[in-house]
Amino acid sequence: MPICEADPWRMQYFEGVDCPADVNVPTEDGDAWAWYPEFKWVYNKLDVAESQHFVCGPHGLMPPAFPVFSKPVFNMRGMGIGSRILRTEREYKANQRPGHIWTPVLTGEHISTDVAVVDGEAKWWRHTFGKPLDGGMFDYWTVLGEANPEVEAYCGDWLRENLRGYTGMVNFETIGARIIEVHLRFADQWPDLYGGRPWVEALVKLYAEGVWDYDDSDRRTGYSVVLFGGHGLQYTHPSEDLVDEVRAMDGVTSVQVTFHQDRPPSWHAMPPGGFRLAIVNCWDLETGIRAREKLALSFWSTQQLTPSRRRRTAEPA
Repeated sequence: MPICEADPWRMQYFEGVDCPADVNVPTEDGDAWAWYPEFKWVYNKLDVAESQHFVCGPHGLMPPAFPVFSKPVFNMRGMGIGSRILRTEREYKANQRPGHIWTPVLTGEHISTDVAVVDGEAKWWRHTFGKPLDGGMFDYWTVLGEANPEVEAYCGDWLRENLRGYTGMVNFETIGARIIEVHLRFADQWPDLYGGRPWVEALVKLYAEGVWDYDDSDRRTGYSVVLFGGHGLQYTHPSEDLVDEVRAMDGVTSVQVTFHQDRPPSWHAMPPGGFRLAIVNCWDLETGIRAREKLALSFWSTQQLTPSRRRRTAEPA
């Protein structure tokens, strides 16, 4: 298996692709951290902010103005854990945390960008943006077919200045075309929308031979529709027959059931607003929404409340 994938629901994108035995392609930040020690500094969000000359600093230093955006300097689990806006000096002093930093509050479009990089030079770009819901959730993601010249110019310059010598995939999170996070991997949620097997073969060749060779002339916009449920519930996977039925819908490219039913819900990294149950990738948004509704009916019929943990009281003497 060429892709080192921790989530079994995403193995479907990489099965059957040939790869040299000594080639490892990371999809997890922990693997990228270990395999690229020279470049793992990009996971330090203070270093990334300072590389763009932001006014920023660790908690304990007073920002010159408010509001500021506060977040952990390292967050290897994702989902925006521990991040928030601090609007006043009083709020900042009440919420200082070890290992957290403050940066400017950026405005503009929030874009996730995957880049194929050869020796610090960008060779391929793909941009995605989400429709946000409350609580850090997204209703769906739009995987754009078109370019984003502003993001590509800014991030391309940043790559040349900061990642010379690196070859592989890079994922940027940007707001207003300014970088908030960098990952030495790609978003493994939608390889089917990037091009399926031919794209994965190009991915392997990038890591095996250090070249990017992919015909992207027929790219088009796709969608990744997300199903959330409530927290505090123990969910069961839908039947394979139902998943196959949804996957066979015209315009649907894949279905991911995005949790381990044999593990406690609290072991999953999820946004505060809800528990992510499934993702439907598709070429038509309305089809994806109908597919999500089919899956939702199955989940609602099988959910179970998880027992609450109550403090044990002493037995009477």
